[in-house]
Order: sequence, then C-alpha cells, then structure tokens
Amino acid sequence: MIVMIKSVIRCPNDMVLVFDDDEEQIPEYEGWYQQVRELILQDAPQDTVFGYWFNYEADIATLPREEW
Repeated sequence: MIVMIKSVIRCPNDMVLVFDDDEEQIPEYEGWYQQVRELILQDAPQDTVFGYWFNYEADIATLPREEW
C-alpha cells in the first residue's frame, strides 16, 4: 500500500510532522526540517498542504509549497 502525504507541518523547533489522508502520522518523512525537506518536496503530491506552526498555541499557518 502506498502512503500519500496529505499535510506537512514545520514546528517552531524545526521538527517536521507529516500526515496522510487518514490523519495518521508518516514517521519515515518526519524529522529535522533540513534533513527531511528535500525528500518531502520530492514525494509530496501537488495537493499537499504545507504549514508552519509559529508557536505551539496559535493556529498553523499554511504556506505555498515554494515558501515551505
């Protein structure tokens, strides 16, 4: 079964969380931003939602793929 990336969130500490269509985390894509960024951008479909969580209390801001 192929797992498709649906959403990606960069946290304030530069860790990245990645979720599929069922809102389950995809551990093989998670880690430090600089270490997983290229792999995620390579494998993520065009409709993937990219976000940045500026702090752990506010809403997650969505960003264009090019700015993530």
